[in-house]
This record gives sequence, C-alpha cells and structure tokens, in this order.
Amino acid sequence: MIMRPIVVRGGGDIATGTVLALSKAGYPVIILECARPTAIRRNVAFCDAIYERDRWYGEGTKTVEGVTCTLTSNIDDAMRRAQPGRPMILIDPEAKSLSRLKPDVLIDAILAKKNLGTTIDMAPLTIALGPGFTAGVDVRCVIETMRGHDLGRILYTGSAEEDTGIPGNIAGYGRERVIHAPASGTLELICGIGEIVEKGKIIAVIGTGKTRVKVPATIPGVIRGILPDNFEVTEGLKMADIDPRIDEVENCSKVSDKARCLGGSVLQLVVAYEKGMLK
Repeated sequence: MIMRPIVVRGGGDIATGTVLALSKAGYPVIILECARPTAIRRNVAFCDAIYERDRWYGEGTKTVEGVTCTLTSNIDDAMRRAQPGRPMILIDPEAKSLSRLKPDVLIDAILAKKNLGTTIDMAPLTIALGPGFTAGVDVRCVIETMRGHDLGRILYTGSAEEDTGIPGNIAGYGRERVIHAPASGTLELICGIGEIVEKGKIIAVIGTGKTRVKVPATIPGVIRGILPDNFEVTEGLKMADIDPRIDEVENCSKVSDKARCLGGSVLQLVVAYEKGMLK
C-alpha cells in the first residue's frame, strides 16, 4: 500500500502528464522543481506555478485540465496538503527533501537526456522517463520517450533510445518549428501562447538598452509554447515552439498525446507495484 505522496522530479509539460495520471487515479503527488524552470509549454506545465507566484506576489498555483497544483516552500506543508487531485510543488532541484518525504515511489520526469542525480535507492520504486538511465542500475524501471512504436514501453533492463535532437514532425515541420534563443539576455515577449503568427513576425526581443536582438517566427502557425517574460535566456536555449495547425489553438491548453502515453505507463507501474505484481 502506498502511504506517502509520490514524488515526481520535474514539473514540465511531460512530467505534468504523469502527475495528472497519478492525481486523477487517486494518488497524492509532490513535484520537485528548480527555481527557474525552462518548460516552454507553460499552459500545460505545473512548474508554471513558480512564475505565477512571481507574477502575483502570492501563493503560486497552476491549473491544468481541472487539476490545480500549489507551490509551497515548506516540506511539512507539502506533505500535509498533497491530496489526490491536489498536487503540491517544492523548489528542490537536488531532491534534498527526500530524507523527510521518504516516498514509496519516485519518478524522474525531468527529461534532461541525462541523469541529474536520481539513484535507485531513493525509493522502493524508482522510475525514469527517457534516456540517461539504465533500468536495474540507476532506477528500477525506465520508460521509452522516443516517438514511434515503442513510445511508453516499460524497460526493466537497458536504457531508452538516445535523443536525436530532432523535434517531432507536425504537419510537415520538424526542426524549423522550434525556436532557440539567438542571443543571451533578458527575454521581452511581444506575442504569447495561443497567438497566431505569420513567418517572420517578431514574437520577442532579447537584450536590454541598445543591445536588442529580435526573434522572428520561423514558420506560420500558433505559438504553442514560449518562455516567460523577463526570463534570462542563454544563446541556443530552446525558447519557443510553433504549431503550424492554426485550427488547433485549443491544443495549447491540452496535455499532449505523448505526455498522456507516458503518464499511463507510469500509472501502470505504480498500480502493479501497489498490488505486488511488479517484476
């Protein structure tokens, strides 16, 4: 029986799909995040609760598909308030709170393409999403994140496929739909998530004073994700994503098919563990 809140490292859009699956299945969840998350699909990322706090100078919350996640700075508060359908988030990138949280299940959903410190002994059941981990060594199970026939496959040995660096194809667009910062500096948004843009339209400016670099849309479509205003970007950082399907603006507020698939695989493992059926 799982008694303590499940811990998920990472609160980006893919991790949020996992948190939603667990929360809606009746499990309390606590998310551990860094102070400045780089998730661009902020409409469907619980980590945006951190920026919501900064915007409104109050308690940060983020609601995704009817589930509200709340930011707290207190471990005891997180443990007390984490309930099914009411996940909590802590700023704890190094997972120092685990000594207090003592979770039965820990999921690494950072998707950094490398292991940022998760070990198999952090919980009785440890799960990692994507490359950078070896099942049975770094964590108990690894879940494949590469799109294709094996997306969501659970691995009990070995590792997920290495990241190709090529974004998934949408309506014939791949690399060109993802925008990377052309310079380092402070990000000033001109367009926001959900806005329809033409190719070449300036969606943001980077820099201050006389050193200002314009960021144009690389393709026509809908801005599906973009880093928050005033974010300090570094040159080459993924900062925005354009969806060429302008008739699907509502998808900006929906968890992706990939996130749902991976969340389902995590839920399968958690239920199997709880019933004593895990390999």
